[in-house]
Amino acid sequence: MKTLSEKQDDVSFERLIHQVLDQQYGYCNDFFHPEVVAGLRQQLIHHYQAGAMHPAGVGANFDYQKNAAIRGDVIKWIEPDSDQAFEQIFMEKIQRLIKYLNETCYTSINDFEFHYARYEAGSFYKRHLDQFKSAKGRKFSFVLYLNEDWAPENDGRISLFIDQHRVDSLFPKAGRVLFFRSDQLEHEVHASVDRSRMSIAGWLKNS
Repeated sequence: MKTLSEKQDDVSFERLIHQVLDQQYGYCNDFFHPEVVAGLRQQLIHHYQAGAMHPAGVGANFDYQKNAAIRGDVIKWIEPDSDQAFEQIFMEKIQRLIKYLNETCYTSINDFEFHYARYEAGSFYKRHLDQFKSAKGRKFSFVLYLNEDWAPENDGRISLFIDQHRVDSLFPKAGRVLFFRSDQLEHEVHASVDRSRMSIAGWLKNS
């Protein structure tokens, strides 16, 4: 028998999956408890203040390069075996999502990777796909936003290019989760106007 928490998780997972099928992306504003979101935000801030976050790059393997004209965030990878309490809660729920995807959608996901990301005001990530031409392992992209009291005038939205006639946008409000196919949905992170933009981003993979 599943616990009440597990049943509630299944409802959230099913909602994200159906949204992806219907509109190419899913989002949820209460996927994680606010206490978990706040704990992860403080962990990101701790890493940033300790100088443990570094400029991200573009490309994979031999194509990898740091290019501030394309993306301007600093990142820190989250270790899968982390002993930090909120990171453990995050990873455990991701593992439950993977199990649900494999059981209901036959996705064969067998790996994942996540990092903290911080964009300073004015920094961005140009339109792109999350799957590399030289490496096809990323199947689903997953983002958790960590920003308190985010308002539309702060901008920092993500644009999702559904087709040539439709572009949807979401603001990076604390607790909001975004989920989509890594190989299908181009997207762009716009610069925030006057404050840093924080998230956890990563991929469910078939390695």
